[in-house]
Amino acid sequence: MGLFDIFKKKKESHYDSTNIRIQDLDVGFVFEYDLSTWVVEAIMEYDWGNNYFTREFQINNGAETRYLGIEEDDELEVSFMQKVKVRALKDDLTDTLIAHQQPPKKITYKGITYHMEKELPGYFHNITKGTEWEEFRSWDFEDTTGEHLLCIEQWDEKEFEASIGKSIKPFEISNILPGEE
Repeated sequence: MGLFDIFKKKKESHYDSTNIRIQDLDVGFVFEYDLSTWVVEAIMEYDWGNNYFTREFQINNGAETRYLGIEEDDELEVSFMQKVKVRALKDDLTDTLIAHQQPPKKITYKGITYHMEKELPGYFHNITKGTEWEEFRSWDFEDTTGEHLLCIEQWDEKEFEASIGKSIKPFEISNILPGEE
């Protein structure tokens, strides 16, 4: 090691270390939500067209994997989601999606009725893995309060994924700390 190696400057941060925000999350960061500590494992990005992008963080608390979505339009919107089997939402949902390339306008799951809010074509890539952009289609559903969310994604003619969760307030995510360098 050379003499000048000792004085090498630390890697510049993309965030203010005295005020780390949800938008600053990166792989390895930890935070608290709902009495649990979560670690960011991966970052995915969605391109919805017209230079509009959203991010999703794959997070884990040691017992389960969830997804924290952030969308910054007029205000910061945060979602806390988990993957579910499409057939768990409705027995014949996959058949309906394949036959009609469209879900029903409303879906009731575990006593909550979700109404389709929007259908969006987009592109997805996993930033962490460095994957190429992949085209997909998304259908977003909400209950009447807007708190409970359901999302169905179509990846090719016969491949579908689903997730359920809820809309949360940004302040519910706390004690954000960067991971080990």
